[in-house]
Amino acid sequence: MAYSLLGKDIHEWAGVAMFLLFILHHVLNFKWHKNLFRGKYSGVRILGTTVNLLIFLLMLSLMASGIIMSHYVFPFLSIESGASLARTVHLVASYWCYVLTSVHLGLHGGMIMGMLRKAFRMEKASSKRRIMLHIAAALLSVYGIYAFVQRGLADYMLLRTEFVFFDFLEPLAFFFLDYLAIMALFVILGYYAAKLLTKAQAGTDKLFHRKRRK
Repeated sequence: MAYSLLGKDIHEWAGVAMFLLFILHHVLNFKWHKNLFRGKYSGVRILGTTVNLLIFLLMLSLMASGIIMSHYVFPFLSIESGASLARTVHLVASYWCYVLTSVHLGLHGGMIMGMLRKAFRMEKASSKRRIMLHIAAALLSVYGIYAFVQRGLADYMLLRTEFVFFDFLEPLAFFFLDYLAIMALFVILGYYAAKLLTKAQAGTDKLFHRKRRK
């Protein structure tokens, strides 16, 4: 996200590395592809599948547009046309992909939290810890909303502007802090969306079983 601040050569190589990791992620989760048309689709599964498919299309768009604009990794291709369209596609896709990848992480938040609890041996639920986590999530969300508005992400996502503005006098740490807060905001939204949909599904299933008994 900080391509002009870090350098375009680093940005291109990091983009290729990220795309390779994206492919590896799909290989390691091949069972998900295999079971795509199997089983019942709950609210959480519909949301998760929709987000995953959108990320997949966005990543392909990012790689294709990035190759067209490449000056460091793929200069041997000598692509001379389509740079203007590629720049626009790359801009929009990158910000949508950033947001949706954060939501994707949030949808798997329960699994991640379980792994962290096991790693730190926190098997027993603690009401104090739960309250502290809720407060931290609320504070992060508030700052994330501020950073989202301040950085103008909505303008880039909706293509209200075709150029990203960077403050080259700003310390890089502040830039990353804001973008981490934005990521945290959408991770939290994804996490609580999954919890609400799971509860709603459980309520619907209970009602269905009661009606069957009657």
